[in-house]
Amino acid sequence: MRKIWERDRLYSVLRCYVDLCTRVSYRRLSVQGSIPDEKAVLICPNHTNTLMDALVVLQSRVSPTVFGARADIFNQPAVAKIMRFLKILPMVRRRDGIRNVLRNYETMDEVQDVLANNTPFCMFPEGRHNPGRELQPLQKGIARMAFQSAAVRPTQVVPVGINYSDFFHYRGTCDVTYGEPIDVNAFLAEHEDLLEGARYQAFLDELYKRMSALVWPEVKDKRPLWNLIPLAVLWIPSAVLSFPMWFTAEWLCKHNVKDRAFHNTVRFGCRLIGGPVTFIIWALIFFLLLPWSLACALLLLFFISYSVFYDGLYFFRRRRD
Repeated sequence: MRKIWERDRLYSVLRCYVDLCTRVSYRRLSVQGSIPDEKAVLICPNHTNTLMDALVVLQSRVSPTVFGARADIFNQPAVAKIMRFLKILPMVRRRDGIRNVLRNYETMDEVQDVLANNTPFCMFPEGRHNPGRELQPLQKGIARMAFQSAAVRPTQVVPVGINYSDFFHYRGTCDVTYGEPIDVNAFLAEHEDLLEGARYQAFLDELYKRMSALVWPEVKDKRPLWNLIPLAVLWIPSAVLSFPMWFTAEWLCKHNVKDRAFHNTVRFGCRLIGGPVTFIIWALIFFLLLPWSLACALLLLFFISYSVFYDGLYFFRRRRD
């Protein structure tokens, strides 16, 4: 079986499209800082917007990144295969039961293999998502992974702050900031006199402090008025062109997805999957019924129609609020 950290051509091709869909999910997506090269690196972002958190971290780097996700997603064999193809490993939480927690030993071994081959591993040390601007308590799993890696190789833990202008509405802004890494080997040398439990807690306290500094208490999102002119002109035709995608997304959000933190993930998924299908359908209709030049113009507009529709919706909602 292929190692999860090994390069895969199909994955690389599909990732280009996924990264593009991630970037156009925001009116502004900025990345500041980076991670160390040629070292074992654990990436630790705050967790506020479910799958979108992993996607914005993934697109911030050209090289592959392996992720950890809650283990219950992997219960179906078909889903487990897809998740592995996407370079995602199952992470069992304590509340999943002691029998399931034992599965973490297999994951831990695989994480160490990932780190040994200079592929970063990203996990969300809070252990659960929370759409807010305050960091939740960190779980011990990140400390355990970091200490195990540092026992055999130079290891660094990089805190990351992900700051959204809006947790629930599509096409806001997102800022990803990589902070100053923690040199785990140096940390252990400085705290070798502490008992194991105290050493874990000291590490979690340090990581919490660094992550908290990267989580902003407020994110301002103001759009210049002159930007609204093309939005007003293109909004109705964009709403029509992207109707199959946004209608499906909003229906699912209203009727099937109770946790609002997942709504932007649903909208992203409808764009990712529905975009190519809707484009093919419109292309067949336009080239059969319309002049060639008009068909091409409408298809060009289609590429931005989903974004334009949600930009208008985002603006109207903010004006109403």
